[in-house]
Amino acid sequence: MTRFAFLLSTLLVGCASFAAHATDFAQPQPGLHTGGQPSQDDLARLKSEGVRTVIDLRGPQEDRGYDEAAEAQRLGLHYIALPIAGKDDVTPANAKALGDLLKAQDGDVLLHCASGNRVGALLAMDAAARGVPREEALELGRKAGLKSLEPVVAEQLGKP
Repeated sequence: MTRFAFLLSTLLVGCASFAAHATDFAQPQPGLHTGGQPSQDDLARLKSEGVRTVIDLRGPQEDRGYDEAAEAQRLGLHYIALPIAGKDDVTPANAKALGDLLKAQDGDVLLHCASGNRVGALLAMDAAARGVPREEALELGRKAGLKSLEPVVAEQLGKP
């Protein structure tokens, strides 16, 4: 076997192993699981852990690797799409829409985007709008996956 073929086969086996691992989801609040794109196995596992609703912040143009809405339905999960395209959609109105959706759910919820960043951003903004102090709201956002959108959220929340 050539060195290239060996390296390629090693890389492919590594990628296959990586894809088979479950995604880790945070639980920033009781009953709320947050993170990036779940696999089909993740959805089944989370259902067995009590999740009843999936709220997907990814837009229809974002590839999920499978039909997430159909898989959620097949598993008996309620699926809700609330597309948040990026930093321009991290707005008080979208944070309120998400907060209203979360309050209306019965049982545990999986809230996700591609990485958890949009999830954390909107959760932080919704918490602040509900009167949670700024730093606590940002910490909730970080626990849920807020990373590169933190400056956008901090600007929306105003100075400390």
